[in-house]
Amino acid sequence: MSQSLTSFADLLRAAERSAVHLEMRDAYGVENEVDGFAEWRQGHRLDPDNRESWWRPWLDLVQEVTSKGVVMRRARIVSEPVSDYIRFEHSGTFTNVAAGEQIRWLPRRHASDLALPGNDFWLFDGRLVQFNIFDGNSRWVHTDRSDDPAVAQLCASAFEAVWERGIPHEKYSV
Repeated sequence: MSQSLTSFADLLRAAERSAVHLEMRDAYGVENEVDGFAEWRQGHRLDPDNRESWWRPWLDLVQEVTSKGVVMRRARIVSEPVSDYIRFEHSGTFTNVAAGEQIRWLPRRHASDLALPGNDFWLFDGRLVQFNIFDGNSRWVHTDRSDDPAVAQLCASAFEAVWERGIPHEKYSV
């Protein structure tokens, strides 16, 4: 992603109670995952016992924020059978969990009756929304932010509905 981790990290560090993330795409063409995805497709898997091989700045940030009491939750709506990208993402999600993030997966067929925003988003403390805008080739384009209470409520309701139906990471198989 072209958005700097520093600016996003500032948003995340400013959260006092919660940071939730809803992902609804079956593939992401983000620059910092290209090599890892290619290696995964060639058979490479992260070793849960070799933390130094997979710990990275993002996980430091997650651990920093969750250690101060901020609850971080991520929900992913996925088509089934899942795409190769989702299999890749699932195989490395244990790293997010190890850093303190809670993750759930919702098969898309179970989301048909939910009112969902048109884009993935982060919601900070139930009041600030950051939408992640992607192009048709799954590449990140930019972010839009809103502190409109109606938009925040829509995103909070959507996230909670997905979370309630979602399957905890350790119970979801791909």
